[in-house]
Formats: sequence, C-alpha cells, structure tokens
Amino acid sequence: MLDDIVKQAMAKWPNVPHCYGWLALDRRGNWRMRDERAQALRLPGDRITNAALLGFINRNYTHDEQGRWYFQNGPQRVYVTLEVAPYIAHTDPAEGFVLHTREPLRQIEAAWMTEAGHLLLQGGEKIAVVDDRDMAQCLQRLHLGGAIASDEQILAWLDKPQEGTDLALDFQGTCIPVNHVASDAVASRFGFVLEPQPGSA
Repeated sequence: MLDDIVKQAMAKWPNVPHCYGWLALDRRGNWRMRDERAQALRLPGDRITNAALLGFINRNYTHDEQGRWYFQNGPQRVYVTLEVAPYIAHTDPAEGFVLHTREPLRQIEAAWMTEAGHLLLQGGEKIAVVDDRDMAQCLQRLHLGGAIASDEQILAWLDKPQEGTDLALDFQGTCIPVNHVASDAVASRFGFVLEPQPGSA
C-alpha cells in the first residue's frame, strides 16, 4: 500500500524518469545505496540505517508487470538490484518468519532449497529467501520420513535431488514439502528480475 503522499506526487508529476542501479537489497535484507563508484565496481554499496527512510522504502516497495521490483519515491520509480530475491525472511519466535519489510509471513504454501542450501519460502505472491544467519533454526524444522533430518541427510538430499522427495519444513505444526530449485534458475522460476535495466519494459 503506497503512502498517500506518494500517490499525490505520482498524479502531479507522471513523467519523471525512473532510476536504475542506485538501490539494492542484499541477501540479508539490508537496503543499500549504491553511488556511481559502487555501481562501476559492482560493490554492495552503503547500508541504509535511517529508520524513517527504511520505513518509507518498505511501505512503498512493489513491482511492475515485468517482475522488476522498485521503491516508489514520490513520482519516481527507483528500481532495485536484488542480490537473491525480492524478500528476505528472518525467523521470529512469535510469527515464525518476518520479512525484511517487517511484514510477518504468516502463511507458507510452498518451500524450495537450492543446491547451496538456501531456503526459499512462498507465502501468497511473495517469494523470500531465508537469511543465512537464520538457517540454523530452520534446519531444526526440516524433516525426512517424519523425523528431524540430520545434517548428513540434508546434504545427501541436496546432492541427489532425484532421490530426495520427502523433505519437509515444519511450519507451525504443518509440514510443507520442500522441493529443489537450482540457484541460477530462481529468478526465472519465480518471475523476478535481479538487475532491472532501462528500456526493458
């Protein structure tokens, strides 16, 4: 839901040029500002820490029909360079998972894991990758054959996807089947653009 002030600015200045490359979302859910030097050297950029600015970005974060995610800054779209996915999920003792936008992920319909061990969650239309710092807690929720899976079993399942079909994530008492997805196929599989470019509409 966009802020009212943003909607008013969009109506007043409908033809403001969009911005690319200056804002990024890293794999741990940090918003980063990338100046020309950071873009040229492909550096992550400076982490944004101002609470009011973070709240403004989070509230006005959305995507276009091409799967390009952006922050609506008044009349201007600031397209976001994604390191891994449009959302990053963190474990939370009360909610189960909370997105980097501070929104609880109360429903999980499906889950995937890459060969590198990254866990992806789908809740409604949202696709989130779990922060690697939270994976230790998630591993305790992974089950094989009705029992908590050992590290060795998970590694074996990742190594031979055709043989591992019964891995499941215990989410608030519900077992969510975990499927395989290749790291380099995540963006195309879920329909988002990692690095939006001008003229790609």
